[in-house]
Amino acid sequence: MPSMDRPPLASNKLAAALVAATGIALGLPLALAGGWLAYSAFAIDHRRLLPPALDAELSALSSGAVGALNVYVDQSVHGRPLLLIHSVNAAASAYEMRPIFEHYRGQRPVYALDLPGYGFSERTDLARTPEAYAGAIVDVLARLIGEPADVIALSLGSEFAARAALQRPDLFHSLTLISPSGFNASGSGRATQQAVEQDRTESAYRALANPLWGRALFDLIATRRSIKFFLKQSFVGAVPQTLIDYAYATAHQPGAHYTPLRFISGLLFTRNARQELYERLTLPVLVVYDRDAFSRFDALPDVVAAHANWQTARLKPTLGLPQFEAMPQLAAALDGFWRGL
Repeated sequence: MPSMDRPPLASNKLAAALVAATGIALGLPLALAGGWLAYSAFAIDHRRLLPPALDAELSALSSGAVGALNVYVDQSVHGRPLLLIHSVNAAASAYEMRPIFEHYRGQRPVYALDLPGYGFSERTDLARTPEAYAGAIVDVLARLIGEPADVIALSLGSEFAARAALQRPDLFHSLTLISPSGFNASGSGRATQQAVEQDRTESAYRALANPLWGRALFDLIATRRSIKFFLKQSFVGAVPQTLIDYAYATAHQPGAHYTPLRFISGLLFTRNARQELYERLTLPVLVVYDRDAFSRFDALPDVVAAHANWQTARLKPTLGLPQFEAMPQLAAALDGFWRGL
């Protein structure tokens, strides 16, 4: 007579196997995550040597809610000042504006700002806002430069510069926007911009910046491979190794993760930037663009057609950083724009 114990025993073994498999399936990702948290905390150097992005004088300035600012300065000649404002991303710095700085130094006074949270500017966990970034630009123009300047801003830096120009138009002679954000059609654009439109920025930031994993999460984004991958999206040709190296170094500093996580969550974008910022500008504006993996320019033709103070220069083929691959063409566009003023 067959034993009645075998079927339950087999069922128990099957259940135990399923429980074990489930535990492995759930435990493996947790183990990997825990391993990365430990690796980030103890094995990654977050105090790498960071040389200056530019071979120029470093000028320090304290600015309200954003803290200490660093500005690279070349005042070897007289003339109308030029202020350069870099973009916002995981590994941004004034190095992004280096080709423009090097081209115009010796021709006119040139200033390049490390935006708050980047380079040698303060990187503490302040709740910085687009208004605070605009205030920092105003402070540099009013307290360091002291006269109307031609301002060139890159990508999201364009929104900050436009806001600053609305606050203090007397400090601006002209504004050039290179591959600016804020011209995408509604419902399009990068996920960070859509988070702004859908009021998901605060919840996204809380999820990303949790003290338990915020730094480790950023370290995943700021690996050399990741930096090279994202930079490649902005180059037609090869990415300069010096740019990769500097981006990696500046992303591995104390507090380097605070501002990028605010950026990724969408907190640094302005909702309806086209209407709230760009269309309200009355000073001369030049937009330099072509194609860009991270910004769209759907609304740009309508803005230019409706505003006589706006001009465009399309530099083909470029992908968002024409200063590195088309500096002669960029300089020609800038010089022609300024001559026309």
